[in-house]
Amino acid sequence: MSTEAAAAKPPLDDVMLAMDVVDTLRHRQDLVVRELSDEARETQLIEKLRQIYHEQGIEVPDAILREGVAALAESRFAYAPPKQGLGTTLAKLYVGRKKWGPAALAIALILIIGLGGYFLAYKPFQASQAEAARVELSEKLPAAMDALYQTIFNETKVQQAAVEAEELRNRGKAAAAEGDRGGALKAMESLTALRDTLRQEYNLRIVNRPGVKSGFWTFPEINTEATNYYVVVEALDPEGKALSLPILNEENGETEIVSIWGVRVPEEVYRSVEADKKDDGIIGRNIVGIKQFGYLEIAYGIPVLGGAVTRW
Repeated sequence: MSTEAAAAKPPLDDVMLAMDVVDTLRHRQDLVVRELSDEARETQLIEKLRQIYHEQGIEVPDAILREGVAALAESRFAYAPPKQGLGTTLAKLYVGRKKWGPAALAIALILIIGLGGYFLAYKPFQASQAEAARVELSEKLPAAMDALYQTIFNETKVQQAAVEAEELRNRGKAAAAEGDRGGALKAMESLTALRDTLRQEYNLRIVNRPGVKSGFWTFPEINTEATNYYVVVEALDPEGKALSLPILNEENGETEIVSIWGVRVPEEVYRSVEADKKDDGIIGRNIVGIKQFGYLEIAYGIPVLGGAVTRW
């Protein structure tokens, strides 16, 4: 800044004094209205101002008084609120940040944590689950079906088991290829059950112990004039342990897992078992059939009629 410019700039005290004059005029609106109603009376207004300051013990130069009157007329020291707009709105938000800042910060943190959890945790987890499902259907389940089929094929001693296993494997692999996980798992369950049936070994023996019937007869509901005869049996493995097996009840069509059940036999077989037990309380010929490893069906040693019941 040049020396001339510095000299032309009014001292800070003069500026402050002029501002005070303006402030006084604002607080004395009656004086302004009365004295400034006509420009010709500016001198009288200045005189009144001089008198006001004089009463306060302050001597203000006429130049400062004229400057103050002019500043009031020009609204030089008046505050003019800015026009509404984006800048004004942003400025107000910035000034009031202490009020809305904590809540905004909390919301921002929640959004960051939520979005971070979604994109960094949930989405990768979802993708990994989808990939695991794809691998299970395209690789694991078909491989497991092939392994079960091969085991059944190697262990079976009857063609029927191999044929059933092949059909189940083909059905299960087709379901897996179509994305039908339920169908593929159902085929796996059927293959597993078929393998387990082949591996079973037990003797089917007539039950002969206190408190349990060794045989009974009933009248079928669909033909009350007929009589069905049954011997009560149990399956004992090579170690003598009783097995629980799925048995189809011919009376209600339901399959139940039971440890003893009734096998329907001709009347002469029933009477023979009845007489054998009455003789000395012991059933000498108590083996009804044998289930061997590698076979699906029981090899019966006595005539049977192909029906069974689980309740009597």
